[in-house]
Amino acid sequence: MEKKVQQYYRLKQKQKDIEKELAELRQDILNYCSEQETNETEIGRYKVKLVVQNRKEYDDAKLYETLSDPEVWRLLSKSDPAKVASLTKLNVISEDKIMHTYALKTVTLLQVDKK
Repeated sequence: MEKKVQQYYRLKQKQKDIEKELAELRQDILNYCSEQETNETEIGRYKVKLVVQNRKEYDDAKLYETLSDPEVWRLLSKSDPAKVASLTKLNVISEDKIMHTYALKTVTLLQVDKK
């Protein structure tokens, strides 16, 4: 069992190192695309594409005040953007009613594919 724990520890350390390296490479690629003023480019045999998304980050206090119905709040228990979106799509919650309870956060996704 000690060998498994040791291997798990080693792999977790390796994962941290890989995630750090990926974050650095991602930032370098984003900087390059920004300098080139492009969201899509080909570099060697790879196609690089930036996809910009807006994500909602809810304020729990504002959302709770707005959704004071205990049955609706019980469905959420805390502001989970996916759950809120589902309840909005099902017309359990009106988008207009909760518009003031979140801020939009712009997120850039990086996609790299081989040609």
